[in-house]
Amino acid sequence: MRLDRHGIRFNIWLFFFMFAVSVVAILGILQFSLIKPYYRNNKIITVKQISDQIQNYVLNQNADSTAISRALQVTVDNNVCVAIYNDQGRMIYDADSLGSGCVFHAVSSTVENVDLRSGNSLRHLLDDNNGEYSLNFTNQRTGQDMIVYGRTISTNLANFYLFVNSPLEPVDSIVDFFSRQYFLYTILLTVISFVVSMIISNLLTKPIINMKDQAEKLAEADYSVRFSGGRFTETKELASTMNDATDKLSKIDELRKDLIANVSHDIKTPLTSIRAYAEMIKDISGDIPAKRDEHLDVIIDEADYLDKLVTDMSELSRMQSGNYVLKQINFDLAECIRSTIKLNEVLIREGKLNIVTDVPDELIIYGDQVKLTQVINNFLTNAIKHTPAGKTIRISARLLDDEETVRTEVADEGEGISKEDLPYIWDRYQKSSRSFSRSMTNTGLGLAIVKAILDTHHARYGVESAPGEGSLFWFELNRPQEVEEIENDVS
Repeated sequence: MRLDRHGIRFNIWLFFFMFAVSVVAILGILQFSLIKPYYRNNKIITVKQISDQIQNYVLNQNADSTAISRALQVTVDNNVCVAIYNDQGRMIYDADSLGSGCVFHAVSSTVENVDLRSGNSLRHLLDDNNGEYSLNFTNQRTGQDMIVYGRTISTNLANFYLFVNSPLEPVDSIVDFFSRQYFLYTILLTVISFVVSMIISNLLTKPIINMKDQAEKLAEADYSVRFSGGRFTETKELASTMNDATDKLSKIDELRKDLIANVSHDIKTPLTSIRAYAEMIKDISGDIPAKRDEHLDVIIDEADYLDKLVTDMSELSRMQSGNYVLKQINFDLAECIRSTIKLNEVLIREGKLNIVTDVPDELIIYGDQVKLTQVINNFLTNAIKHTPAGKTIRISARLLDDEETVRTEVADEGEGISKEDLPYIWDRYQKSSRSFSRSMTNTGLGLAIVKAILDTHHARYGVESAPGEGSLFWFELNRPQEVEEIENDVS
């Protein structure tokens, strides 16, 4: 597999790997820089603890041979030497496990002008330092780094001066040992971090890379692809979104094909008629006025149909583009419904239909009057078209209980719409079985335009229908506060 230095897999691996290496490096720097001061500070604490134990064992009022033995054992266990002096500078207790390395017994042991063999010199050192003092130095005889710690101990009878001499461990050798161990661990951790970061990067990027491969197939119009998000919530949600988008794109592609087929059919049919009748006028009826006029009427009708088709497609395109600006005003919806019914009186009478209305005398709403009238007219003409003679069409408009929503309904007693067709009746050129035949007054875009108008108004709308039970088309609009204020002012 080709290495892509800009790819997500390589970069995730690199970030994890560099993070692990950086952590190891920072730990090494901290260890090398802090190990000496940390060890020395810790040694001082240890020496103070030894001093506490010696003090308890030796200077306790109940000190006996057992306590003295325990004090000696502490001295041996911790590899120190101990000296206790009285007020006169005389040594009253001595325990040594260092031998010739103990500065209290050395032939010559002077540090910073302090004679470490002299009790009086050590006593004055404590008196000058508020009863406690520690000193780090190098033993000239053994070459060891050492520490001398002293404290003043006040009792009821007298003051005593306790001193502990302890060598500092050869820190350089410890550092050298730690360095070798550290570099070994660094190599081991680098290898482990390399492998682990590679595994983690593969786990994180595998579903993303797979989705990228599937997306490339989708870009080539392969709508059979399915996206898998792996084990992570975010990638699962992304895969679900991509699958949903794929389904919608597939549906859009089907609609596009249907649109092209339907538009081609709707344009080709009238063009064929226009050509045929034009040829008939040229060859047959040109000199026969009655026939010529009849043929010209057909051409005019077909041209009108083409004009209406182009107009509807243009209007639908503008409405769905999101750039259409509604001309919204306060208008009387009840009057609008009555006018629409009157406009279709001829069709209602020819269809021998009954119209039942449930509309108040006045119902003011805020919207684009022309477009909403177009919606009502489309619902009504569809109902007229699909309602058998002698049946009833019901139209209602009312204010709902919330006093803020107006609901308009157009119900017919026609053949109804199948459950399978209901989700798609708002699509362009979607035709159910009940409207398959071509109509000179219907371009097949009516409900798509209605949907675009109601969507632009942010209205709620829908249809309730079942085969043999008729259909009920409805939409709801919220009345804005300004409408209510106008009505109150009028009253």
